[in-house]
Amino acid sequence: MDSGDTAWMLTSCALVLLMTPGLAFFYGGMVRAKNMLAMLMKNFVAMGIVTVLWVLVGASLTFSGSTTLGDYGVLGDLDLWGLRNLGASNTLFGLTFPDNVMIMFQLTFAIITPALIAGAIAERMKFTAWAAFVALWALLVYVPVAHWVWGGGFVGEDIGALDFAGGLVVHINAGAAALALILVLGPRIGFRKEAIRPHALPFTVLGAGILWFGWFGFNGGSAFAADQAAGNAFLTTQVAAATAATAWIIAEAATTGKPSTLGFVSGAVAGLVAITPAAGFVGPLGAMAIGLVAGVVCYWALRLKFMFNFDDSLDVVAVHLVGGIIGSLLLGVLAEEAYGGVAGSVDQLGRQALSVVIAFAYSFGVTWVIARVLDLAMGIRASEVDERNGLDLALHEEQSYVLVD
Repeated sequence: MDSGDTAWMLTSCALVLLMTPGLAFFYGGMVRAKNMLAMLMKNFVAMGIVTVLWVLVGASLTFSGSTTLGDYGVLGDLDLWGLRNLGASNTLFGLTFPDNVMIMFQLTFAIITPALIAGAIAERMKFTAWAAFVALWALLVYVPVAHWVWGGGFVGEDIGALDFAGGLVVHINAGAAALALILVLGPRIGFRKEAIRPHALPFTVLGAGILWFGWFGFNGGSAFAADQAAGNAFLTTQVAAATAATAWIIAEAATTGKPSTLGFVSGAVAGLVAITPAAGFVGPLGAMAIGLVAGVVCYWALRLKFMFNFDDSLDVVAVHLVGGIIGSLLLGVLAEEAYGGVAGSVDQLGRQALSVVIAFAYSFGVTWVIARVLDLAMGIRASEVDERNGLDLALHEEQSYVLVD
């Protein structure tokens, strides 16, 4: 084992874990003041629920063995339940740092993925229903998809799809789930009838900054070593984010006449999302192309919720689903053998497209079933009175801001 690689991976674990609080503030600033704490809580609780489930069975079902359906690996086994056989060796993954560090790194991804969905259902979903949803979704959706792509399953091994740091596993997975959940949940009171404005954009900018910072661990850590590949992922991450942010506000200014703060940080996140699957397979110019496409297309994708009349509160579908699809597909075209050992081709593009369809269809379908079952069993929508009064007081008996004379 290598101490430098171990130190870098421990740092990456901390960086990616920090992204969940960053996401909480990114989302929190965009909701109304009466729902700020409820939004923060929906993000933070994933850190508790998913950690417990990951230790008990999630890590094992993702990375231990592979249960097959025909010739295709679909799920891990329970040999590692409770992480009791993990030890301090590096024999499970065969990397240059301890297996328990790899399990921790993967845990941070498992935490932030359901937290991403929270932005789509902001200001109207009950906390108890959300907690139950996170638990079920982590086991029934995240774990299988992560196994298919990264744990020896059929998407990575048989289809040959590439996903450096989570375009399929994290962003398309969460974006498809967000779409399914909001279709079951329904729109907020006043959607398309009254202005629903962010209450604290400085918090959103702060959250975006934390996300941007943490994303260097998200992508750079996915090289699994302190080496040239990690350095390239660092560079491509920055290039794509900066390009997308700039492209977004140019498109925004051309449309509305005014570039916005929210537009710049949303564009940056769109670029970070899009480069995630490709960060280790493309060079700086490829990253710039991905960022440019993501910044423009994700900006125009904001209109989808009005065209199809679904209330995606904080634009998870436009940024994460669309951005994840852009990055996953362009990877198949722009990959360079000098960086990740794979060159872009029609064949690779086909593999990427098939993996996108599989991830979207599975996540959307299973999420819709989970949401429908929870709605029948316990109700997932806050009452009209609670929604109008705000979820902070109604569900948590707390207030974000208390003015004292």
